[in-house]
Amino acid sequence: MAEVSTLFWDNGGVILTNGWDRNSRRAAVEKFTLDWADFEDRHELMLNDFETGRVTMDEYLRRTVFYREHLFTLADFRKFMFDQSQPFPESLDFLKKLAQTRRYMLAALNNESTELNEYRIHTFRLRDYFEAFFSSCYLALRKPNVEFYKLALKITQRAPEECVMIDDRGLNLETAREIGMHTIQVKSLAQLRADLAKLNVIAD
Repeated sequence: MAEVSTLFWDNGGVILTNGWDRNSRRAAVEKFTLDWADFEDRHELMLNDFETGRVTMDEYLRRTVFYREHLFTLADFRKFMFDQSQPFPESLDFLKKLAQTRRYMLAALNNESTELNEYRIHTFRLRDYFEAFFSSCYLALRKPNVEFYKLALKITQRAPEECVMIDDRGLNLETAREIGMHTIQVKSLAQLRADLAKLNVIAD
């Protein structure tokens, strides 16, 4: 087995809460008294462009929420979206320890809209841990598109067998596995530690 040199990390559900998932959208619908079916339909139509950087957050919100008047403002809604992002402190601490070993290249590989992605990078100091950010908003591709993973491999000049893809969603791992990357589906920090240890990746 090739020695692991590179760890690609999903962010939402692994080291942070998800940025704008179904639970966050449900909470927004309740807080701002929106129609769920209408909002979700509009969200699905805008999602690909939103997460591949083709539309801004304001443009996304004008299509999904502010196509009609409300008592709340665009700024109110943006703040609510940003506030959905919260850290998993123990997971971030583990990531920090891995980064401090300097034995592995660590890179984020995630689906996220531009403003949320950059808010999360700066708020949670992800530049302290990751050397690169392969985000859908920068690559104009979304997981699980196989070209997303191939592009990350080309840019880092890594062979798939020396890389580990870490994600909480099985579908996002299927294509990574098919092109030869090691994969770990995260269910808990203890399980992630154990699965990485099986690949001789340790933070000590």
